Amino acid sequence: MSGGQKVYLGMSGGVDSALAAALLQERGYDVRAVYMRNWSRDLPGFRCRWADDLADAERVAVTLGIPLDVWDCEAEYRATVVDYLVDAYARGYTPNPDVMCNRTVKFGTFADRAFAEGADLVAMGHYAQVVTDAGGTRLMRAVDERKDQTYFLWRVGASVLARTLFPVGDIASKAEVRRRCAERGLGVEDKPDSDGICFVGEVGIRTFLLDALERRPGDVVELETGRVLGRHEGAFLFTVGQRKGLDLGGGPRRYVASTDVGSNVVYVTADRDSPALLADELELEDTRWIAGTPPVAGAYRVRCRHTGALMDAWVECPEDGHAHVRFARTQRRVAPGQSVVVYDGLTCLGGGLVAR
Repeated sequence: MSGGQKVYLGMSGGVDSALAAALLQERGYDVRAVYMRNWSRDLPGFRCRWADDLADAERVAVTLGIPLDVWDCEAEYRATVVDYLVDAYARGYTPNPDVMCNRTVKFGTFADRAFAEGADLVAMGHYAQVVTDAGGTRLMRAVDERKDQTYFLWRVGASVLARTLFPVGDIASKAEVRRRCAERGLGVEDKPDSDGICFVGEVGIRTFLLDALERRPGDVVELETGRVLGRHEGAFLFTVGQRKGLDLGGGPRRYVASTDVGSNVVYVTADRDSPALLADELELEDTRWIAGTPPVAGAYRVRCRHTGALMDAWVECPEDGHAHVRFARTQRRVAPGQSVVVYDGLTCLGGGLVAR
């Protein structure tokens, strides 16, 4: 029961946070909406839509009769998300910026300020659930598995999650979320989902990186023979398993087997079942565990991509910020820098970054 508790809600101008605001209000919470202005810079060929999103958030707030503040989080976002992404790509990694945004901005800067201003709780429109009982606070997968966002929340600690609400996490589908928005006259039910990296937008990650990093022409080399097949504008533009954007002309479809940003070479193969594209195990670094301590070694399920399937694996977690994952069945190789998240049933335990 709400008991009139004060909740600061991160309102993006989208469907999920709009319905979250309405549900919290209906449950008796004292709701204050906050639009986090994380990025407002236009990129070549792309107009940042932050002002449009803010206008949608303002209309929802007026409809519900709740206050809406705008917080400038651009400095924190640039330092901990944008610079992190650019640096990771420059070093040959493939990062998940949304993971860092949740940890440093939404459940970092935003949550810290909200609590400092007297909020009892914070809330987001994420598809996730939190359960707190005698066993502690646990992050649980959403009812709608197709929209579940716990993959992006593995770096958020239990102390913050214990004071967090995810009002749409127990709703069966996005269609149901849209229907409930329409019923309440919120006016955003037809707004399309946001895809990809929020500050990159329609230009794509390639255009963004070429705007942020210096072009470095180099060779595209056939893995098996060492034969030069073509040229590229920077090894940092490619990731393991990628098949588009190689621009090799005719011939068989080829896949990126590995990149070497030091020598600026991209290695490719036409063999989709090449050992270079497969993995039986992997090492994780920079691990974070929601409970604060690593889980005991054992059989768990892991997710290597946001929309990827849960896979059976044996996970061992020494007390050194690393973890070893051994898959029950051979899997497609996961690019260095990607997040691998560990689950025990419906509970998200935490995860780590794939080491090179």
